Amino acid sequence: MPPSPPVLPDPAAPHPRRWWGLAVVVLAQLLVLLEATTFNLVVPGLQTDLHLDSDDLSPLYRTHVLAFGGMLLLGGHIADLLGPKRTLITGLVGSAAAYGLAGSAGHVDLLLWARLAQGLFGALLTVSALALVANSFTDPKERSRAFGIYASTVGSGTALGLLTGGWLLEALDWRWSLYAGVPLAVVAVIGAVTLLPARTGGRTGARFDVLGVLLGTGGLTALVYGLHEGQPRGWTDFLTLALIIGGVLLFAAFLWWQTITSSPLLPPYVLRDRNRLGSFLAMVLAGMGTLAVLPLLSHYLERVLGYPPFRAGTALLPLVLALVIGATQVSARLLHRTAPRILITAGLAVTALGLVLLAGLEPHGTYLTQVLPGLLLVGFGTGVASTPIYAIATGGVAPQHSGATSATLVSADHMGAVIGTVVLGSIVSAQLREALPTDFGVVLLDAYTHTLWWAAGALLPAGLIVGLTVTAKSSAEVR
Repeated sequence: MPPSPPVLPDPAAPHPRRWWGLAVVVLAQLLVLLEATTFNLVVPGLQTDLHLDSDDLSPLYRTHVLAFGGMLLLGGHIADLLGPKRTLITGLVGSAAAYGLAGSAGHVDLLLWARLAQGLFGALLTVSALALVANSFTDPKERSRAFGIYASTVGSGTALGLLTGGWLLEALDWRWSLYAGVPLAVVAVIGAVTLLPARTGGRTGARFDVLGVLLGTGGLTALVYGLHEGQPRGWTDFLTLALIIGGVLLFAAFLWWQTITSSPLLPPYVLRDRNRLGSFLAMVLAGMGTLAVLPLLSHYLERVLGYPPFRAGTALLPLVLALVIGATQVSARLLHRTAPRILITAGLAVTALGLVLLAGLEPHGTYLTQVLPGLLLVGFGTGVASTPIYAIATGGVAPQHSGATSATLVSADHMGAVIGTVVLGSIVSAQLREALPTDFGVVLLDAYTHTLWWAAGALLPAGLIVGLTVTAKSSAEVR
């Protein structure tokens, strides 16, 4: 029989270096986000130096997305069995090697292996980092602050990546933009070894859920692959349909298996809690909506307003500031005494309003009037909403199950990002195909604004789901 909901440990003696440990976790999470953003910036240099065309780029993107998404549940299981500290260190060492391999790549095959490694080890980093935050902070006030800092990191990492990556690209070249991750990973490894507690979580004597890993990983990988193939192949293509339907069936089989095995990867009590389930569903829809903002704004600033990469990255910094304020100064201070659904729905509403404002971009608009107001609202709303989502999703979970729970939440975010990429990318592609060379810029901007309207619309059902499912009166009630 699967395990029952656990009796949580007494939080009377928290680890004395837990805040320093949080700094290590933040650095590790930043590595994952910087890697994804930096690669997008260095593509032009890659194409020139390695003589790549568009057909070569597609496998590089697809390999990373599939490796990251496919590794999440397995990475969470590894973190539960071995402990998140060991898993984090493994991910950091592997990421350092992958950064070095990518920077030194002389041909596309070597770069493909580097992208595979970045996806696999990035997944290990992401799930173990979230598990460490969940396990290290049990006091409601401290937990709110810690998740506020973590949410700020996740939300602002892409913008910081555009800034630092753009600066390195202008000052040096694409190889050094990739090499930059190596020393950061080394510093994080040293910090993890010396500052993180010897063991936070980990199941003593638990068995590896082989069938659960195969079903869950196979289902997510097939579903993500099918969604990616839908746009180029068509949604009625046999392979596309087979992958999507097969992925859904495999994941359904995974959920069934978790209810009957004695040592499940994802214990059933994790999904039976309506607050936690609501946060998972909200994360999918929020990922669909907010994913589009920074890439589209970066393109608008560079291709429409003519900003160089570093200036475009600098222009996004107000979003980071607003997000940090929303997550750490508003949401984190209110979370332990305010109903989480109030914070989440309010944050999603503010984010949607910001997207609506950004949907009014014009070809000859100015940054202060066209971009900044919406940018501030999106950042602030995202910060307010994301902190309680992380806290609710991981609340009430035993340390030995925090890896799988974290993997489920990150998988929800990843799936939302994939769906958002496919849907919103299809909107942009459909409009650009109809554009004449003379009005390409106008049609491109029109595609951006249509995409932002759809992104805002995705946040409305997210708010409704939260309002109906998240019933906890405070984060302390969940924990």
